[in-house]
Amino acid sequence: MANQLFARKSIDKLSADAFSEGAHSLKRTLGPVNLVALGVGAIIGTGIFVLTGSAAAEYTGPAIVLAFILAGLGCAFAGLCYAEFASMIPIAGSAYTYGYATLGEFVAWIIGWDLILEYLFGAATVAVGWSGYVVSFLRDFGVIVPPEWCNAVGIELAYVTPAGASSGTWMPITEQLTATLAAQGTNIATLPHATGIFNLVAATAIALVTILLVIGMSESAKFNNVAVIIKVGVVLLFIMAGANWLFGHPEEAAANWTPFIPENKGGFGEYGWSGIVRAAGVIFFAYIGFDAVSTTAQEAKNPQRDMPIGILGSLIICTVLYILVSGILTAMVHYSLLNVPEPIAVGIEKTGYTFLRDLIKIGAIAGLSSVMLVMLMSQPRIFYTMSKDGLLPPIFGKLHPRFKTPHVSTILTGTICAVVAGAFSVTELGHLVSIGTLLAFVIVCAGVWYLRVKEPDRVRPFRTPFVPLVPILGILVCLGMMAGLPIETWYRLLGWMAIGIAIYFLYGKKHSVIRQENNLE
Repeated sequence: MANQLFARKSIDKLSADAFSEGAHSLKRTLGPVNLVALGVGAIIGTGIFVLTGSAAAEYTGPAIVLAFILAGLGCAFAGLCYAEFASMIPIAGSAYTYGYATLGEFVAWIIGWDLILEYLFGAATVAVGWSGYVVSFLRDFGVIVPPEWCNAVGIELAYVTPAGASSGTWMPITEQLTATLAAQGTNIATLPHATGIFNLVAATAIALVTILLVIGMSESAKFNNVAVIIKVGVVLLFIMAGANWLFGHPEEAAANWTPFIPENKGGFGEYGWSGIVRAAGVIFFAYIGFDAVSTTAQEAKNPQRDMPIGILGSLIICTVLYILVSGILTAMVHYSLLNVPEPIAVGIEKTGYTFLRDLIKIGAIAGLSSVMLVMLMSQPRIFYTMSKDGLLPPIFGKLHPRFKTPHVSTILTGTICAVVAGAFSVTELGHLVSIGTLLAFVIVCAGVWYLRVKEPDRVRPFRTPFVPLVPILGILVCLGMMAGLPIETWYRLLGWMAIGIAIYFLYGKKHSVIRQENNLE
């Protein structure tokens, strides 16, 4: 029974399949620049434009900088392991395929089901942030979107104007926000209130990106390249404007950064060092751009050389920018006022450079659009690979006759994602995505270690350094961040996995290609 569940794919056969061509093969159109851009496209977005604010307000205060460093450290270990696998097994499927080749079919299914959670819910999380910036941008031109239709179901909101800002924004009502406003002499009960019904703006964003992905990979990559250039430029502008403000307002910046690590208020994760660990787990999914790069390995022109460049290059660039932006933002605006979908827009208001306000928002919209694109691009390719293995119905592996894209799974993913984006908040979605991402990274690190022991002489175009130290550190850091997430998130993960395991035994196990080839029934 154990041998049946843990049947492994042949790495030699995977490598051969990766370079096969035909009517049912993905087109190889991506070079190293495209791959780095895809990674940056997935990484720079949610973390900077959305989660920086909510994580600082809820968990860390100004110490959000330390949370990004901790999360980046975990990503560095996992990224090195991903790079080795991606160069060895340059085929669509990412961690799912790596797990199949090293730890066996059942583990591969667990990873694949986990990646569905990671990408589908991740794209929905980004769409909520995209909604916040679009609504704010439209408001600057007098177009008001009712808050009921740009917030999740049941979210209670108050209209707050931060000190020094020229305009207000709708913020979720929390104990911390209420206390901060009271300290400033404002009774939150006197402010305008609203209750979310459905985030129609976020759902619309997912629909538009889905259409683009059905049209084609080349077209999507071109759009992503332009979006990446815009958003990186805007992030650099924010850093320069914020740094200039800091030089002119050192006392206010010092006050906002004092205390740097707010006192733990009693519950695990509410400031203090435990809050830093929890925040690192929450924001971790914002780093999954290098994971998304690995899903496009079968569309890379020279995957053995280019995949490590795309994975590690995008990770290094984005980690530096995350640390700079989070530090400047929390120095400009008190962390308690950053629990909004558009924290960077709130920050730029404080600089006085009002002419940058709309430019920053355009960059954020472009940036978040590219993140949605990469995540919604990655998810159908996981479906595509699982379908080819017989673990999902054949329709998930069907390619469009003209565009050569997995259009059925792309449309299905987009439809579900649009509903999820409209119904849930950033915090609810972010927790679930992060724990799924961390689990996948743990398994990838373990797989590299296992394969080094099992097949030490196998050719590795890129070798993870200091094995087994790097994989072990990756496993420990990721497990530590998982432990810092709320217990409710663990329950949801276990529930999601229970559904996945049931599907495997009811369908996947019976239709598995490798089991049929090896007569394991």
